[in-house]
Parts: sequence; C-alpha cells; structure tokens
Amino acid sequence: MPTIDPSSWPCPVPKDQQPLEEYQALKESGFFRWGTLEHRPYLRQLFWIWSLSWIVTGPVAAASFPFDKDPLHFGISASAGAILLLVLVWSRLYLGWKYICDRLNDPVISYEESGWYDGQLWEKSPEALAQDRLIVTYQVKPILQRLHWTFAGLGIVLGTETISWVCF
Repeated sequence: MPTIDPSSWPCPVPKDQQPLEEYQALKESGFFRWGTLEHRPYLRQLFWIWSLSWIVTGPVAAASFPFDKDPLHFGISASAGAILLLVLVWSRLYLGWKYICDRLNDPVISYEESGWYDGQLWEKSPEALAQDRLIVTYQVKPILQRLHWTFAGLGIVLGTETISWVCF
C-alpha cells in the first residue's frame, strides 16, 4: 500500500488564519503599517504620538509642578509620561509583529475550524515553511529590529530624563 505524504495535502487552514494571509493583513492595516514606513515617516509617527500624549500628561504634570513655578520638573515629568504612553502604543505594535513572526516561523499552524472549541494543528509543507521563513528573515525581522532600537532609544531618553530630574 503506498504511503501518502501529508505535506502534499491541500492546506486545511481557513484562508484568514493562514500565517501568510495574516502577515499581508497586518502589513496593510493602518496602525501596524507604521512598522513598515521609511525612516522619516516612522520618526514622524513617533513624534506625533509623543506630542499627542502631552494632552494627557501635560495637565497631570501641571497639577504637580506648575509651569510658572517649576518649568524644568514640569517639562521632564510631562515628557516622561508622554514617553511612557508612547512605549505602550509601540508595545502593541511590537506584539503584533512578534505574533506574525512566530506564526510564520512555526512549522505547525494552529487554527480553529468554526470556533474556539475545535482547535486543530496542521504541519506546514517544507516549501511553505521555507517561504514563510524567508519572509521572516527579510521582511519581519527588520521591522522587529527597528522596534527594538526604538525601545532602546526611548529607554535612553527616559534614563536621561531621570538623571536630569535627580541632578536638578
């Protein structure tokens, strides 16, 4: 009796749960597309989110450190709060891209046929796994690396603000 190679079977995973389709959807979505932007537009998004965060952190900082009496501490605390809000937003961006990276890298796809109660597993064919891992290497990992550098930069700015707070 001949054996059947499971990797040659058609993929039973619903189209919207296939990692490649999830990657395409993430790449084209409004928020997660920020990770794919060129350098200047990417920095512009960082700046806009940081600036808009001042709407929340400015009044909170002003309640503790009135601008007219203590402008330095007001600026440091409002800026640090805005950076923390930026870190929260960028963490969501990172988690979305990390999820896609893991789904593309994984040789086995977990999926649901009709609901949460009937989860299934399907092993990718070697060709599909190779294709997904190439996408991870050349498309997703550079985005994750950029997000790592962004977090490092935000950490440095936050550390500098902390040192400034202590020194002044």
